[in-house]
Amino acid sequence: MGERMMTMPTRRTFLWTASLLAFGARADRAQTRQVKTLAGTGVAGYAADIPDALKTPVNNPFGVIIGPDEALYFCEYDTGRVRRMDLRRNTVTTLAGTGEKGYSGDGGPATKAALAAPHELRFDRDGHLFIVERDNHIIRRIDARTGVISTVAGTGVAGFSGDGGPATKAQFRQPHSIAFDATGQLLVCDIGNQRVRRIDLQRGTVSTFAGTGDKGPTPDNAPIDGTALNGPRSMDVAPDGTIYLVLREGNAVFRLDPKQARLARVAGTGATGYSGDGGPALAATFNGPKGIAWSPDQSLIVVDTENHAIRRVDLKGGTIDTLIGTGQRGDGPDGDPRQCRMARPHGVCLAGRRVIVGDSENHRIRVLE
Repeated sequence: MGERMMTMPTRRTFLWTASLLAFGARADRAQTRQVKTLAGTGVAGYAADIPDALKTPVNNPFGVIIGPDEALYFCEYDTGRVRRMDLRRNTVTTLAGTGEKGYSGDGGPATKAALAAPHELRFDRDGHLFIVERDNHIIRRIDARTGVISTVAGTGVAGFSGDGGPATKAQFRQPHSIAFDATGQLLVCDIGNQRVRRIDLQRGTVSTFAGTGDKGPTPDNAPIDGTALNGPRSMDVAPDGTIYLVLREGNAVFRLDPKQARLARVAGTGATGYSGDGGPALAATFNGPKGIAWSPDQSLIVVDTENHAIRRVDLKGGTIDTLIGTGQRGDGPDGDPRQCRMARPHGVCLAGRRVIVGDSENHRIRVLE
């Protein structure tokens, strides 16, 4: 396929996510699981058409997501590329980006577009791919059928404006994360504005869903409306519509219930640290968490970035443990997940019982299986 845009299947329903196997992340089973490198050499770089993902350089991978074709998609923060890994053939190709940082290419092939600091990726129900670009302050879309890229929100200039009006005329400030809510609207962690904003893709409008713009602490339990969010960095949405939100500066994980219009803290005290494994998640500490994924076994996988660790919050038992990492920066070794050091990981997603992580500054994609 080389560097060409893949033809994604349209109107796929993502039923495969409903059949995810419950992965054994409990401490008594963790020792049977192993970490291995899926892609990357450990050295930043770029090379096309290498028929082996382990020999293909990747460059500071951030967001990772499984697509409707069951391939792995990830964005490279440093190069501005979006790439696709065929998990069956173990090959990596480029889907978007020229490798030059910039803002250009709308209306043409995504492979000819310039992107700036892409952070996360999401597919909609029709297979179109959405990309949030921090340094362009925009959200873009790659058409599943044509491979054409366009801007769906943001002007390219940092700021805060546009609520109630067209999303393409609204301003964002360093947006970091995107996720689709239960109604198909696109949520955006507009972290520079201390808000979660919502884009109605059918109407093309934008509004504030949560956050006030203030940098104050977030209370443990409060109405969503009118409550400050302290660094809304990343989020994922459960099938019942519940939104799980990581606060970077707030060092905590919150549950947002759109039906009840309330939020509640589920993990993290708000203090900076690395503690709490084996005990209550509400008593644990994080250090700049920057990624999250909801799991069908009723747990959350949290990327504890500045602790160089991947942690698991059991929503049923209310406990927390470390899945991968030692708490110290390093590169591996692959094998025992509790001995595998990482370097500022960011993105995380699930593929069945497998936990896939963008081990960012090791320039690798790693998997726990």
